[in-house]
Amino acid sequence: MATWTNWSRLSTAHPTQEVSPHDAGEVVDAVLAARHQSLTVKMPGTGHSFTDIAITDGLLLRPGGLRGIVAVDKDAMTVTALAGTTLAELNGALEKLDLTLHNMGDIDEQTVAGAISTGTHGTGGQRASLSAQVSGLELVTGRGELMRADAQQHPEVLDAARLGLGALGILTAVTFDVEPMFTLEAHESPMLWDEGLDRFEELATENHHFEMYWFPHTERLLTKRNNRTLDEPEPLSRMKHWLDDEFLSNRVFGWANRIGNRRPGLVRRINDISGSALSERRYSDVPHKVFTSSRTVVFREMEYAVPRAVAREALRDVRSTIEKNDWTISFPIEIRVCPADDVPLSTAYQRDSVYLAFHMNAQTDHTAYFRGIEDVLRGYDGRPHWGKLHTRTAEDLEPAYPRWADFQAIRERLDPDRLFTNAYLDRVLGA
Repeated sequence: MATWTNWSRLSTAHPTQEVSPHDAGEVVDAVLAARHQSLTVKMPGTGHSFTDIAITDGLLLRPGGLRGIVAVDKDAMTVTALAGTTLAELNGALEKLDLTLHNMGDIDEQTVAGAISTGTHGTGGQRASLSAQVSGLELVTGRGELMRADAQQHPEVLDAARLGLGALGILTAVTFDVEPMFTLEAHESPMLWDEGLDRFEELATENHHFEMYWFPHTERLLTKRNNRTLDEPEPLSRMKHWLDDEFLSNRVFGWANRIGNRRPGLVRRINDISGSALSERRYSDVPHKVFTSSRTVVFREMEYAVPRAVAREALRDVRSTIEKNDWTISFPIEIRVCPADDVPLSTAYQRDSVYLAFHMNAQTDHTAYFRGIEDVLRGYDGRPHWGKLHTRTAEDLEPAYPRWADFQAIRERLDPDRLFTNAYLDRVLGA
């Protein structure tokens, strides 16, 4: 059997069997066959999780045959996509229908099933996470039952499975709440550290979507404000898009990281030059062309959600910790805002949150940096992103989630024999 490896090259699976289903019935057949053979089952998406969440040594389901939009309800304002549909494909199809998601993250390579299962999110808005925009789903349980869950049927399953970590079943379709298409205006501008932190609450409150990037070892920030507008779109020219978002943000950034890997002493200077070279720009377009961007530099990532009320204190503590250590950090630290939601395993469950995301390029050892920052953020009641690197276990995650027992009860009901488990899920959810 072929080897499966995730995007960051940190996780590798060696399944004994592979199946590429083309409909839910074939998923049912595959799950029942695996159950009969006592094999575990996983269906990885495009591998954009940094953890071992999708690893199996049993049956690996390839989602490539489960792609496309299968239902559009403009009265209910919902769209249903098969689980293997990528977010890029979903966004493109929605644009043709003059519809859009309310919010989305900055990468669109993931499958819809993988994105909601790990808690993919954007910044700002009324609903930041993709899971909070899910109003229905279809999955195959550990007993081989095809189950449809929405507000009318099995609402308790919908509640848990819209962010289910792949522990509750194999998703075959996902229904999203959508909105009429709108134009999003982007305003990007540099700012210094003190001003950015002093104005953080103001900027986060006054803009529909707000985020900041801090360049470690410097005083420099990049701020991004995205707001809805009634004006006609004024997108970047093709050349400007290529220059800023492909050449500078990917190719030149990749070169800078390679130089920093060879000569770590230059990283601080490179960061300062990169930050000082930032300039203000404005443009507007359909939402997915503003929210998302391409990423070609391979990296590792850890992200923590902390209560919004303590975010600035936590960020200052993070900076102090970085300055006390000899880490050389070439990637900016991303700072995003998320409204509270009601998804049981959401990192923003019942609390307005700020996400702090930490990156390290693939050629640099990330472990000391990530563990040091994780120690800091645990002190602020931080919750780790499920699809990104962390060291937490079920024992210390349970107190962080008020509805932990509810989720575990659904897991016991849908997968009592743990057909969908693996070592990662045993660690974060318990066996």
